[in-house]
Amino acid sequence: MSRKIMVRRMFFVISAIVILAGILSFQPGVSKAASISDANKTIFGPNVYVFDSSMGDANIQNVADAIFSSQETAQFGNGRYALLFKPGTYNVDVRVGFYTTVAGLGQNPADVQINGGVDADAQWANANATTNFWRSIENFTVNPSTGSVRVPSGTAQWAVSQAAPMRRVHVQGNLYLFDFDSNWNAGWASGGFISDSLIDGKITPASQQQFFSRNNQYGEWANGVWNMVFVGDETPPAASFPDPPYTVVNQTPNMREKPYLYVDGSGQYRVFVPSLQTNTRGISWIGGNTPGQSISIDQFYIARSDTSSAADINNALNQGKHILFTPGIYHLNETIQVNNPNTVILGLGYPTLIPDNGQVAMKVADVDGVKVAGLLFEAGPTKSSSLMEVGPANSSQDHSANPVSLHDLFFGIGGFTPGTADVGLEINSNDVIGDHFWIWRADHGAGAGWTSNVSKNGLIVNGNDVTIYGLFNEHHEEFQTLWNGNGGRLYFYQSELPYDVPNQSAWMSHNGTVNGYASYKVADSVSTHEAWGLGVYSYFRDSAAKLNSAIEVPDVQGVKIHHMTTIWLSGTAGSEITHVINNIGNRVYANSPAEAMRQTVSEFQGTGAGGGGDGGALDRTGWTATSSPISGEPPANLLDGSMSTRWSTGTAMSPGQYIIVDMKNTKTFDQIVMDSTGSDNDYARGYEVYVSDDGTNWGSAVASGSGSGPVVTVTFPAQSARYIKVVQTGSASYWWSIREFYVMN
Repeated sequence: MSRKIMVRRMFFVISAIVILAGILSFQPGVSKAASISDANKTIFGPNVYVFDSSMGDANIQNVADAIFSSQETAQFGNGRYALLFKPGTYNVDVRVGFYTTVAGLGQNPADVQINGGVDADAQWANANATTNFWRSIENFTVNPSTGSVRVPSGTAQWAVSQAAPMRRVHVQGNLYLFDFDSNWNAGWASGGFISDSLIDGKITPASQQQFFSRNNQYGEWANGVWNMVFVGDETPPAASFPDPPYTVVNQTPNMREKPYLYVDGSGQYRVFVPSLQTNTRGISWIGGNTPGQSISIDQFYIARSDTSSAADINNALNQGKHILFTPGIYHLNETIQVNNPNTVILGLGYPTLIPDNGQVAMKVADVDGVKVAGLLFEAGPTKSSSLMEVGPANSSQDHSANPVSLHDLFFGIGGFTPGTADVGLEINSNDVIGDHFWIWRADHGAGAGWTSNVSKNGLIVNGNDVTIYGLFNEHHEEFQTLWNGNGGRLYFYQSELPYDVPNQSAWMSHNGTVNGYASYKVADSVSTHEAWGLGVYSYFRDSAAKLNSAIEVPDVQGVKIHHMTTIWLSGTAGSEITHVINNIGNRVYANSPAEAMRQTVSEFQGTGAGGGGDGGALDRTGWTATSSPISGEPPANLLDGSMSTRWSTGTAMSPGQYIIVDMKNTKTFDQIVMDSTGSDNDYARGYEVYVSDDGTNWGSAVASGSGSGPVVTVTFPAQSARYIKVVQTGSASYWWSIREFYVMN
């Protein structure tokens, strides 16, 4: 950045602050309007603006505009803000810039009605939203009536990339997730995260490379580019992969929604903590209040960056207080230690925690029910072993009834300030729920360089039965994600590999024998793991680096990976991702032809051989299935990539029932897997497997046997055929059902 640009930007920011000070200090005329000066004089300090509808829409608009003008381009600035609206109706148009949270203070989104807009655009970068990070909106209803040159009236805009969640928002219209440039082209975007929200009309991602949607409802989802994942949505598009790139999981298996600040009927501040829910679909607040617990604000220590030390915060925690971090930058000289079960740690306006002495910024003990939400961790100049640790090493407690939950936690190593950390987030406790992470080793900004902002891994999971929704993890120098615990589940993964690999010899894994480090690595010791919707992208800017496999997992039956894609964004000639998973899938190495830029693998299930071998599930794209008998659970469910659906006979098992799978062309294979997990008694009591080139002439069975549990794996000498027929030969009072049918080579 040139000195001239820096001076101009500093003048711009100072001017905006002067304007804002004028708005708050001088309001001539009507005496009521003077109450706007009280907006940032609450118990939350000067960076939190609490608006009441009596303050006047014009006054509120002026404050919002002044804050946006200081934050629109402040990608690595020091400003941190929260704009909070008390219950009521407002006619304002709020543009949301960097490090800004806009939220309603009602119990539910309907309590705060904003007519006009609450939007994020990317006009500061000519519609390139790929760096529209660190902003959020939450808990209000918006009627997007204002519109603009680029966005029609009736359409809201949330053109963002990572670390920019939308939660508990009701949009009374359509929603754009992108921006138009000056030539009316859709600018780049690399988001994003929406949960627990209602959009009455159409969501148009347009150029969004990927997006994660959880427990939402909308009129229509318009399109996808590379990787769109929908979990627990009420109205998702039809499941399909890879084109369109839709991964659909019908229910969210376990979730505690993010805590939030609100005011009660007496005007008192409280924090609402939603309760743990299982197998949910749709929005938590439709038809009534979100289930949960309300905590009075006097049970919280309100931390301010200008007055609170790490010792003050730890003293409050030791006294049994919860912590509410207000917007600001917190330089810590000791670790924040969360030891008490059920503690709530809630941040407003991207409070930023920096460990100055190389310590871990925050540690959570191996206890039940801690909730941590809305924080940004930035590495300091002295290397930390990790920025956040959940449970000490070798944690062993069972927290399944009351797990730790982590929401909207973001991590930066470099960029904002020069810094280094071996690991961003380390999860050692069991049963943890992760609800939206961005763990970023900076590719630009302060201290960005291979030997300066050093970071080995973004995320390490050592705990068992950990579930993560919405994991964005980028640019670290070894495995981006290293998953060592059993029973892990991941829903949505976005990962760019490091841009700045200096040469191949500097980036070799497995004791120097394998090119590069897989982005998503499940340890060889793991026996059960499942993941949905993974995208790994390369831009090897500084060398012709090669990565052997984007994803590495053990080759065991309990490991299942659904819907994977690799992308060559750009890079040095000769660079590539050679395979998608475990040496399966073709390379990506150029922008054209299309198959040189994008490769996919629809399904992988380990074979039981162990060791991360070359075998795996064949790509089922375009396959069809038929059955006898036919029930209301159709045979197409065998191949839809969802463990939430199944095929069934609809009647008790009896000899002669069958399924036929048409692979559309001749394949070579030596194993099939019939997975009935979730309907554990519905496995075939006996079976015969036939193959055919024409679907008519079947010959003799290539295998026969009997099942003994919900996953039936049948291995036989290698066959080359188009059709596979499985005949059920046993009898039982249970139906014969299968959730997923895999063919292995």
